Formats: sequence, C-alpha cells, structure tokens
Amino acid sequence: MPSNAKPESPSKLIDARIKELPDWQGEVLSRIRRIVKQAVPDVVEEWKWRGVPVWEHDGIICTGETYKDYVKLTFAKGASLEDPAGLFNASLEGNMRRAIDIHEGDKIAERAFKALVRAAAALNTSSRSTPRKPKAAAGTRPRPTRASGTLRR
Repeated sequence: MPSNAKPESPSKLIDARIKELPDWQGEVLSRIRRIVKQAVPDVVEEWKWRGVPVWEHDGIICTGETYKDYVKLTFAKGASLEDPAGLFNASLEGNMRRAIDIHEGDKIAERAFKALVRAAAALNTSSRSTPRKPKAAAGTRPRPTRASGTLRR
C-alpha cells in the first residue's frame, strides 16, 4: 500500500472478512454484527489484532473471532455480566472475560444476545463515568495530623 493511501475502514474490513468465510461462519458473523448494531446503534466497529472484528461502546463490548469449527464471541467484561439465558459457554474460568462459542447449526437466541450486548455497553459506560481516584506519588505515604488524628497527603 503506498504511504499516502488511506487504510480501509474497520467496517469494510469486516465486510471483506464476512465474504471470505465459509457460508455458515460468514452468516453467523453477519447476523451477530446486525444484532450488535441493533442493540447499540452507536456501536463503533474496530479491526484489531491482525484481523479480529471488535465492537466497542466506551470500551470493548465483544470480539468476533473465527476458527475452523466455530465462531467465538468474547465479551471483555463478561464475568461481570448477568447471563440469565446461559449464553456463555466458553472461557468460564477467568475473572474478566466470558465467551460464546457458536458451532455450525447452533441457534442464536437473538433476544438474549441483544440483552447481553446492551448490558455490556451499559457496564462500559458506567465504568467510564466513575471518576478514578488519583494515585499517590511514588514514595509518599499519608501522614496523620496532630490536631484531628485524620490522614492527610
């Protein structure tokens, strides 16, 4: 690619990935993409890690990875999400992520998936709106004051 050429948009790269996949995987990824966009209309599509579709809203909602026998939807903060429909069926042992592995012929519970996507976006938004506490400078410790006995910096 010439140095002055504009890189393709993530959406166009995702379009191309869907077209190049075997029938069922392309159909699944296309349907997941449609559901994500319906659930969170202002979702941002990204293309990361050398070819992984990523949907973001104030942080990563989920990724759409494709493997030989399945499509994996990894939710970055899945361990913090309620999953009453039991959609998560992979990466269940970690403290952060959860995933849904979809194999050929699997049905997608669209309503439950849409709710999960909305919950992930809401979690990202709520996490971003919480102000972070400033870190103390390296090597400093709070010192008690004589008058009140409380700590000050």
